[in-house]
Amino acid sequence: MKSLRLAMAGFAAGLLLLGGPSGQVAAAAGAETVEIKGEIIDTWCYLSGVMGGPDAVVGSAHHTCALWCAAGGIPVGVRAEDGTVYMVLKIEGEDPLAPSDTILELQSDSIVARGQHYVRDGVNYLVVANVVSNDGITNRNHEDFGVVPDFAIPEKK
Repeated sequence: MKSLRLAMAGFAAGLLLLGGPSGQVAAAAGAETVEIKGEIIDTWCYLSGVMGGPDAVVGSAHHTCALWCAAGGIPVGVRAEDGTVYMVLKIEGEDPLAPSDTILELQSDSIVARGQHYVRDGVNYLVVANVVSNDGITNRNHEDFGVVPDFAIPEKK
């Protein structure tokens, strides 16, 4: 029940920061322009631990699952080099309340993002104005962890 309340609070905060369903970004108190370097992550698997530890649910090992989650509407995040996780509310010109091709193209990539950083109730939110650079998938951890989850690669018949 607590996780449902947290999810609802995060969704409500996102709507407030984004100016409601219209997607118009409102100027919110405390917004700070930042440039964050990190990896685009699947927030559900990373924060819940449902598919393994934090080192296994990032990079190339978790890429397929991360695509499924993003396509299904699970919010993506940026895990900065210092380990801080930023929930991405909107990225570049995309609709903030729908899965986007841009997010799918960036999933698991190491990027530098410039945008507005908000903190509410201890949660870091990021509205990405633009992706300054994209180095692709640099965390090639599938050799250490295999594919996570292991059923992400279909068996040959």
